[in-house]
Amino acid sequence: MKQSLRDTLENLTVRLDELNRTLAGEDAARDMDRYRGWAREHAEIEPIVALYGEWRKAEADYGAAREMMADPELKALAEDEAESARTRADALENELQTALLPKDEDDARNVFLEIRAGTGGDESALFAGSLFRMYARFAERRRWSVEVVSASESELGGYREIVARVAGNDVYSKLKFESGGHRVQRVPETEAQGRIHTSACTVAVMPEADKLEEVRIAPADIRIDTFRASGAGGQHINKTDSAVRITHLPTGIVVECQDGRSQHQNKARALAVLAARIDDARSRERRAKIASERKSLIGSGDRSERIRTYNFPQGRVTDHRINLTLYRIDAIMDGDLDEIVAALASEYQAEQLAALSADSSDSAA
Repeated sequence: MKQSLRDTLENLTVRLDELNRTLAGEDAARDMDRYRGWAREHAEIEPIVALYGEWRKAEADYGAAREMMADPELKALAEDEAESARTRADALENELQTALLPKDEDDARNVFLEIRAGTGGDESALFAGSLFRMYARFAERRRWSVEVVSASESELGGYREIVARVAGNDVYSKLKFESGGHRVQRVPETEAQGRIHTSACTVAVMPEADKLEEVRIAPADIRIDTFRASGAGGQHINKTDSAVRITHLPTGIVVECQDGRSQHQNKARALAVLAARIDDARSRERRAKIASERKSLIGSGDRSERIRTYNFPQGRVTDHRINLTLYRIDAIMDGDLDEIVAALASEYQAEQLAALSADSSDSAA
């Protein structure tokens, strides 16, 4: 194990001891905000220190086995024990490196999911509907809630644009790699000749701001317009101006919301989406600066980047960022995204570990 990693783990061990004493103190709960902070830090550090303890034991076992090799009668047994201890120590070291990777502070947040039809006309809108159903089924499997914030339906079905709030445990951590261009290749229902068409949609996954105030939207920077909400194909049409359109003047971002029952509810929802979009724009700007120095294997997350192809005639789904192809498109479109999500997360971790090793090598030089 590198000395820098070991020093970090030793410091965490000392810090855990400090936290144990602090939390056991009589005055620990006097300030509940500080107490919750200590408890949260303790919960983060404790499993890492426990892993470090296992690694130290494996290293001690390896050292003891090496000493036993000096005895000819015990050499064969000692070699087996040394190999077992070495393998265990190496595996634990890899776990420790992964555990120490920087945490994404947004991972636990709820998200706003935006799907927009792109090239392909009506077929693109139908594909947008298919994608929304895919994510809704994935959310259902994980017991997340899905609330449609706004939707612009297509005449033939599907959506020209749909925005939904997805809430639950660790939503952003599972969906954050879905932002980008999604392409479909299939024979549309409206195609009489049976020809395969290619169309596309863009998906954006934005973490919900914890508080609207975090984004600091100045009242002077927005214009709020109200209008009558309406639906497609004979749906109820409101007789009051309950729909809300908010324009963020500095960025030009426009948000509409008309699915709520009142103007107040629509305004609150629209402001929440606006905050998430502004925060997302700032995050993408930060990521772009980082990506200019080191290209991430997962991609920039830019909405124009083609990340995945859904080929129905061949029954396959291909994620181009990690060269993953799965031949079970029906299950995936029904929300079985676990394998794709896990593969993307693993590749991202591998890239982080490689970057960490490169930084350590540069520092050593």
